[in-house]
Amino acid sequence: MTDKIDTFAQECRDILADGATPEKLDEVRKVVEKYLKDADFVQEQLGPHFDDVRDVLYEDPDLGFCICRHVFKGYNEAPPHDHGPTWAIYGQAMGTTTMTEFKMVEPPQGGTPGKVEPTKTYDLEPGMAVAYPTGALHSPKREGDTRLIRMEGRDVTKLSRDAYAIA
Repeated sequence: MTDKIDTFAQECRDILADGATPEKLDEVRKVVEKYLKDADFVQEQLGPHFDDVRDVLYEDPDLGFCICRHVFKGYNEAPPHDHGPTWAIYGQAMGTTTMTEFKMVEPPQGGTPGKVEPTKTYDLEPGMAVAYPTGALHSPKREGDTRLIRMEGRDVTKLSRDAYAIA
């Protein structure tokens, strides 16, 4: 782990120590944007030497949040989703991600996906970050190669999440 990741994590830890309210998540979002503007940090953590990957760079032993590296090659479009019982912050380092936010029309039931409708679409450009509180429905779309820092309130690969489909 680099000194910058340690410093980044500590800044986030200090903010989140009293909880992950929407206001605190916005403060962390600003910290993510600060590090995205650090060319050395971006090169070290997200440079061209990484292939398609999702790596956990830091997982807080007490608060549980993760700082993840995401490297995507080529086109990718994720279905509408939330992050289960946790929040996420997407920070764009390279390329463009088109984000769409959704409202729930019908909740998921049993094995049947919930239904959603789009409410807002925007582009995340390098240096920008967006925070999604717990339950916020969204989907990323990438036309080409992208590199992101994504923070998760807890490692989402270890969580159960519902499925959603566009109504």
